[in-house]
Amino acid sequence: MFDIIQLLPDAVANQIAAGEVVQRPASAVKELVENAIDAGADKIQLILKDAGKSLIQIIDNGCGMSVTDARMCFERHATSKIRKAEDLFAIRTMGFRGEAMASIAAIAQVEMKTRRHEDELGTCIDIEGSEVVKQEPCASPAGTSISVKNLFYNTPARRNFLKSNPVEMRHILDEFQRVALANPKIFFTLHHEGQEVYHLPSTTLKQRIVHLLGNNYNQRLVPVEEDTTIIKLHGFVGKPEFARKTRGEQFFFVNNRFIKDNYLNHAVLTAYEQLLPEDSFPLYVLFIEIDPSKIDINVHPTKTEIKYQDEKAIYAIIRSAVKRSLGKYNITPTLDFDQENSIEHLITPKPLDQIVPPTVTFNPNFNPFSEPASAGKSAGGGSSRSYMNESGYRERSAIPDNWQTLYQISKKERLEQHAMEMEQPNITLDDEQVTKTSERQLFQIHNKYILSQIKSGFMLINQQSAHERILYERFLQQLQNHSGLSQQSLFPETVTLNGSDFELLKELLPDIRALGFDIREFGPNTVVVDGVPADINHNSERELLESLLEGFKNNTAILKLDKRDNLARTLARNAATKAGTNLSLDEMNLLIDQLFACEMPNQALNGKPVISTFTLNELAERFEK
Repeated sequence: MFDIIQLLPDAVANQIAAGEVVQRPASAVKELVENAIDAGADKIQLILKDAGKSLIQIIDNGCGMSVTDARMCFERHATSKIRKAEDLFAIRTMGFRGEAMASIAAIAQVEMKTRRHEDELGTCIDIEGSEVVKQEPCASPAGTSISVKNLFYNTPARRNFLKSNPVEMRHILDEFQRVALANPKIFFTLHHEGQEVYHLPSTTLKQRIVHLLGNNYNQRLVPVEEDTTIIKLHGFVGKPEFARKTRGEQFFFVNNRFIKDNYLNHAVLTAYEQLLPEDSFPLYVLFIEIDPSKIDINVHPTKTEIKYQDEKAIYAIIRSAVKRSLGKYNITPTLDFDQENSIEHLITPKPLDQIVPPTVTFNPNFNPFSEPASAGKSAGGGSSRSYMNESGYRERSAIPDNWQTLYQISKKERLEQHAMEMEQPNITLDDEQVTKTSERQLFQIHNKYILSQIKSGFMLINQQSAHERILYERFLQQLQNHSGLSQQSLFPETVTLNGSDFELLKELLPDIRALGFDIREFGPNTVVVDGVPADINHNSERELLESLLEGFKNNTAILKLDKRDNLARTLARNAATKAGTNLSLDEMNLLIDQLFACEMPNQALNGKPVISTFTLNELAERFEK
């Protein structure tokens, strides 16, 4: 009988490993930039074409490699970072597994040129699918230049699963921002399709944040610093009034390595208790320095998860340090009335002998309601009112005595006209006849539910869910017909987004404009909102746009919705009348009429019912128990 277990060829093993290490172009960018940092480079250039699908080129001025090292770096588990197992507990470098270069070379066409500073000639190596095509000496500047072309060219299934260029570019920008924030002393540039996206000179951490996120962030940052025997913490947090509706501006770094940790994120959020509006997320860029022997970073191939020996102590330190910084810079409220910046020390009282009381003159016989004896009736039959003008002469205004009656007549006519416009034939819902608009008896319960009497009992309508359903179907129709109307803003608002959100907005811009948004690009990562959909009541265009992007991202991650369906659903939830809003009788009637005109009036966007009906028999049974 033949043996059936065989050792996989290196090329196949590398392709399997590449599935974990290189998931998309952003993964390759992260690995290559981190290698350049480990090489000691202080200048790194990133050049992209087709969002990294056609070309990813990294040029650095690091230490470079010898001929042997240049060939060896493409072998699996070949690394210069560790030598023995104990080194895993003292890792200070970004990479250490020795899998990245071998994985990238297995699924792409790679050209590398490298030269050490002490060598006269460098080495050029071409690799396709783990096979060395060419290796020869070449003239090259000191450092390393790696070009990754046609990513996933030999695994077409993986290439077909890649997203559109704007989506892949967003992921690349996320990785680039994280590396650039962690290394403010390194000069970075990013070019895409021949255009410079970022030009980041060597600077301080605060200036690096401003260069990446926008100039308006300069006044939003509060420094945080704490030095304990467990960790050293430093960085910046954002002022509460500048918190955004979208995530993406939360950065944790442990020993300069970006990590994702919901537990530590909760520590920061608890420090902002009672300072943030609902569903808002503060900016923070926090760096933790800790003994490498007290953490384990070899948890996940992406190295974004870390295990700590004393997690609760780190949580407490972060929470208290952030809270103290917010209080130190007078952001949190205080009850100290003797503090230096109280208003009392700004007032200099005058001596009593210098205080002059004001003089006031008045006419004790003046009666603003008196009328001259000669005043007669006006032409309309009412008495002619009079008042004193600035010159002291009495002028007349033809205000009839029966003006209250006229107002009541006008209001009655307006209500009758509205009822005629909204009156529809009887609509049935689950064999229950809904009364006409003019015959309804409506009540609002706790500003959340609308109670309407029907022939067999009554029904309760969730006002927020009902309005969400109405707006959702309306927005879907506008997206299909490109019929959204825009209400122009008197003062257009400039909105600056982070790089990934800006790329997402550009991807969604045609559909967003179809909904009625009037948006134009205005410089790097900045847009101007000239108008919003006419159906939406919103105080801030910036908050509305940020909420739309945040909801879209959350729905994409959880529900996997179609793009247009996602947009309509997100905008409907943001623009709908919220629970707790007091509605007039006209508004309740209009809401019910529009709800029963929907295709699915009894299904909320979350799948739950909008309407609950109660029959007279059910009520009778409750009283008989």
